[in-house]
Amino acid sequence: MEFECPQRGALGIPLIPTPPEGEQGVKVKKEEREEVSPVMGSLFNHTLLNTATFILLGVPGLEAAHLWLAVPLSAMYSIALLGNVIIVTVIWTDSALHEPMYHFLCVLAAVDIVMSTSVTPKILTIFWSGNGIIGFAACFTQMYIIHATTAVETGLLLAMAFDRYIAICKPLHYQTILTPRTMIGMGMGIIARAVTAMTPMTWMVVHLPYCASHEIPHSYCEHMAVAKLACADHMPSSLYSLIVSFIIVGTDVTFIATSYTLILRAVFRLPSRDARVKALSTCGSHVSVMVLYYLPAMVSIYMAWLGEDIVPLHTQVLLADFYLVIPPMLNPLIYGLKTKRIRERVWNALANSLPDHICQNSAKEKRPIRVFVMEHGKSTWGAQAQK
Repeated sequence: MEFECPQRGALGIPLIPTPPEGEQGVKVKKEEREEVSPVMGSLFNHTLLNTATFILLGVPGLEAAHLWLAVPLSAMYSIALLGNVIIVTVIWTDSALHEPMYHFLCVLAAVDIVMSTSVTPKILTIFWSGNGIIGFAACFTQMYIIHATTAVETGLLLAMAFDRYIAICKPLHYQTILTPRTMIGMGMGIIARAVTAMTPMTWMVVHLPYCASHEIPHSYCEHMAVAKLACADHMPSSLYSLIVSFIIVGTDVTFIATSYTLILRAVFRLPSRDARVKALSTCGSHVSVMVLYYLPAMVSIYMAWLGEDIVPLHTQVLLADFYLVIPPMLNPLIYGLKTKRIRERVWNALANSLPDHICQNSAKEKRPIRVFVMEHGKSTWGAQAQK
């Protein structure tokens, strides 16, 4: 059965045709309108709901486990939010941490907050209450934020790897290479690359006609899941997304791997064993974060192309959901709390927030005591500090 897609307005939203007033300009009688108003009103409301909104289904096939999935997701989101807020606050307020490495870390924490917050509250709403309705504009805005922040984050990981390379391999030139002007240029370049790459993809998806089902088999407005709902060829936008993600991620991973290879070569040349162990520990934690970030991202992208015949749909959705929460949760723990200067500032802030009597008891100065000493029949007074 063939049907004609309705005309679309802004953001690709199909427009509801206005019912005619009657033939030859004659208005429909009031009585006739009253007779059809209940049916037409119900039909109008149903059509308006379907054409102005999408419906997120959560994790298809695991609807019975939504409440159980909400518990670990809530915990991870809370840890990610708290940890990244602490990192941003400590670096922003402490002038001693206004250095290139900490600036990159502060921006990374802010991006993690935006990325996880753009999807997690809506996912939890679906898991807790089953309300998956999301407007067209909100859906495409969420899609753009997700893809733009992931592109910014991979650029920041590359910038941080470059920072570590300069600090370890060229320490004498650190201040002359990573100047404030250079850092601003790197930041603007990262943002410009993300905007330039993701704007055309979102534009192509927005302008697809959606005149069939509006139920998205996903927990958020993931690009492939939304594009497949279009009643037109979605292959150009999907192919563009695959090529752009491959170029961005492939380029960044190549340069990151090169940076850490050079770092490891420099580390193994250090004469001190303790210095080598410390450098390897730091580099190992950084590499672990990058593996946890890039591997699920690439697996999620290519699983969407492979289809449900090879990878179950609920596995794809779960991997995509936790991929947007787990790295933001681990970044402040590995990048922040493993950094000695940040760890000391966080600990001092926590110590200062404790009740006064606890601090006084723990830092109470111990008074000297007098000891009476008898020596050769002479009495002397001495003061000995108690250890």
